[in-house]
Amino acid sequence: MRPLDWAIVVAYFVWIVYDGLRRSKGTDKVDGYFLGNRTLPWWAIGLSVMATQMSAVTLVGTTGQAYLTGLRFIQFYFGLPLAMIILSVTAVPFFHRAKVYTAYEYLERRFDVRVRSLTSFLFLMGRAFSLGVTLTAPAVVMSAILGVRMELTVLIICIPMILYTTIGGVQAVAWTDVKQMVIIVSGMLAAAVVLVLGIPRDVGVVQALHLAGATGRLKAVDFQFNLRETYTIWSGLIGGLFLMLAYFGCDQSQVQRYLTAKSENEARHSLMMSAFVKIPLQLLVLSIGVLVFIFYLFQTPPMLFNRVYDARVASGPHAAEYAELERRFDAAIAERKDAATRADRDRFLASDGRVRDIRARAVAIVKDTTGDSRFTDVNYVFTTFITTRMPIGLVGLLIAAIFAAAMSASAGELNALATATIIDFYRRHFVTAASDRHYLRVSKFATIGWGLFACVVAMYAANQGSLIEVVNRYGSIFYGSLLGVFMLAILPGRATATGAFWGMLAGMAVVLTVAFSPWTRDIAFLWHNVIGAIVVVIVGLAVSAVERSTAR
Repeated sequence: MRPLDWAIVVAYFVWIVYDGLRRSKGTDKVDGYFLGNRTLPWWAIGLSVMATQMSAVTLVGTTGQAYLTGLRFIQFYFGLPLAMIILSVTAVPFFHRAKVYTAYEYLERRFDVRVRSLTSFLFLMGRAFSLGVTLTAPAVVMSAILGVRMELTVLIICIPMILYTTIGGVQAVAWTDVKQMVIIVSGMLAAAVVLVLGIPRDVGVVQALHLAGATGRLKAVDFQFNLRETYTIWSGLIGGLFLMLAYFGCDQSQVQRYLTAKSENEARHSLMMSAFVKIPLQLLVLSIGVLVFIFYLFQTPPMLFNRVYDARVASGPHAAEYAELERRFDAAIAERKDAATRADRDRFLASDGRVRDIRARAVAIVKDTTGDSRFTDVNYVFTTFITTRMPIGLVGLLIAAIFAAAMSASAGELNALATATIIDFYRRHFVTAASDRHYLRVSKFATIGWGLFACVVAMYAANQGSLIEVVNRYGSIFYGSLLGVFMLAILPGRATATGAFWGMLAGMAVVLTVAFSPWTRDIAFLWHNVIGAIVVVIVGLAVSAVERSTAR
C-alpha cells in the first residue's frame, strides 16, 4: 500500500473512534445505552441492520466464494422478503408492546425464567462465536498486507472497535453504521468499475460474461431438491426462511435494533427496508466476485491466493513437485487466456479445468506439508485483487470499506451480547436492585469481556473455509431451536413452560446430532434451522399436552 492508502485507512480509524466518543452523549442511563432512548428513525435503523449484515465476512468471504462458484449463493437470501413480512406482523408488535430490553424477557412473561435464561444463553454462545468469525475477515487483510501474524492484526482491529463500542452504546453504533454503509457501498462500486474497465476492449463485457456463464458462474438458481446441496432455491426459500425468521426475530443483535425505533410502524419500515434492499446489495457483492474471476482470465493470478505457507512448501518434501505445478499452472493460464480472447469455448473450458486441477493439487500439497487440514484461500481472493490491482487511493478506500463492514457488524453484536448478559443474567439473577449507573458500568465491562472472547475465536477461524459459510454454520446450530421456542410462544396450542424448555433442549440435541453425525453431517446447514424449529415445536407441544393431562 502507498502512503495515500495508509492515510485513508488511518483517517478512517481516527474518525470511527472519534464518532463513537461523540455519540456517547445521552447514554448515561441503561435505556439510552442499550436502546438509544427509543428515538431512532426507521431509515437509520434499516441502514444499521444492513450494515450489520454487510460485514467484512460478506465482502471477503462472499466475493471469494463467487470467484470459485458464481452467483448461486444468492439463493441463500430468497426467504428474506417473506421473513420480513412475517416478522413485521408478529415479532415487532410483540416486542414493542412488551417494552422489553431483550427478546428473551418476553419469554419469561410467556413461560418462565428457565426458558428465558436458556434462550439467552444459546444466543450468547452462537453470537459470540459468529462475532469471532466476523472479526477474522479484516484480520486476514491486514495480515496479508503487513506480513505479520494474524493474531497481532486481530488485536489491532479489536482494540479500537471495543473502545468506541464500550463508550458509545447502541446509539453510537447505529449512527456510525449509517455512515459506514456509505463507505462500504462506495468501495464496492469502485471495485466494480475497476473490474469492468479491466476487461480487454477486444473482448468486451458481453463476451466476458459468456465465458463466466460457460463455467456455470452465472447460474443463480438451482431447482433440484437435494438436502445435501447447500444452495438451491428450496434450501433458500425454506431453510433460508427459517434462518431469517430466527436471525431477525430471535437474535438480540437484530431485535435490539428495531427496539430502538420511535414507534411500532417505524420498526416495521426498517425491516421492510432490509427486505427490498438486501438482495440487490448481495447480488452486487457476488457480481464483484464473478468479475474478479473474469479479470483473472486476462491477467495472471497466483496459483494460490493464500501465500502464508510459501516458505514452508518451498523447503518441504514436495518442493520440486510444487515448482513443477507452478510451471504447468502458468502454461494453463496462458492457454486459457488465449482461448478466452479468441472466444474458443471448448478450449477455454478444457484449460480452465486444468487450472482447477492444478490448484486442487497445490492445495493438497500445502495441507500435506504443513499439516493444516483446513487450509483454504477462498478468503484471500478479493484482498489479493485489492492490494495488487486496484489504483492508488482506491486501495485505501476498499481496505477502509472492509474495516467499516467489520466494525459495523461487530459493534452491534458486542452491544447486544452485553445487553443480554446484563439484562437476562446479571440484573435478573444476581444484582436485582442496583442503580442505572451501576448497571451501566457493569455493561461496559461485559462489552470488553465479550470483545476479548471474540478476539480469541477470530484467531482460529481463518482456515475453516469460506467465512460467509462458517458464520452461518455457527448460527444454524442455534437459530432453529431459538425460533422454535418463539413459535411455541406465539402459536396457539397452549405450550407450557416445561414443554418449551424440554422442546428447546430436544431441538439442540437433534441439530447437534444431525450436524456432527457421520450419517447426517452431509445435510446442508440451512436445513438445520428447519429441523431445530420443527423438533422444538413438536416436542414442546407433546410435553405440554402430557403435563396438562397429568395435572388433571
